[in-house]
Amino acid sequence: MSAAGSPLLWTEGLTRSFGGITAVKDCSLEVRTGSITGLIGPNGSGKTTLFNLITGIYAADGGEVYLRDRRITGLTPSRICHLGLSRTFQITRLFWDLSVLENMIVPVRQVGLRALLGPGMYRHEQERALVLLERVGLTHLKEQPAGKLSFGQQKLLEFASVLMSEPDVVLLDEPTGGVNPTIIRFMMDLIRALNREGVTFLVVEHNMTVVMELCDHIIVMNHGQKIAAGPPPVVQQDPAVLDAYLGA
Repeated sequence: MSAAGSPLLWTEGLTRSFGGITAVKDCSLEVRTGSITGLIGPNGSGKTTLFNLITGIYAADGGEVYLRDRRITGLTPSRICHLGLSRTFQITRLFWDLSVLENMIVPVRQVGLRALLGPGMYRHEQERALVLLERVGLTHLKEQPAGKLSFGQQKLLEFASVLMSEPDVVLLDEPTGGVNPTIIRFMMDLIRALNREGVTFLVVEHNMTVVMELCDHIIVMNHGQKIAAGPPPVVQQDPAVLDAYLGA
């Protein structure tokens, strides 16, 4: 795990409400270059909503998002991805009828399916896709429809696909949720290896064993607000964190 450097991604006072419910309230946090930062909290604490605000899926009611000193608040998800920030989803988002290889190409090309699937498929993207599929152990399934993969393989495919854009920072939403221990260990090793190669991570994860072993910094949310942040041993003993998880 590389030593964390200066802030790469940060939010200032980010807020979003849905009707009368405030999902994220005045949330300010930072993710440092080279870190694997965990984002944890009880169910409904605002973690996925925060991801959606950072990546442009939701518009913020207030506050700002910055990536490498650039304000990205209000930009489209595709523009944010182009600037070096990619993400996965808690429920995988794949093109189920397309092949594994085709799923790798779609996210990086604003083209119609006919152009994508025709004989002129872009060589550079195809070569990169094959390298990444090899890395996640899916090369032998490259012609299989994504819908035929196991849930764990679908998670690996989505992870590989977000790497196609060569992002500087990747947001992972429950990367090990619902998969078997072998894939969990494989995923953790992959995150560590990519981190050593310069990719920064912000990871939402409910598996506390994974969080404490994988992350060098942890941010804790409850009721839409950041309530604690620090190294894993410090966060584990924070009274506010214990109260959020265990109740007063």
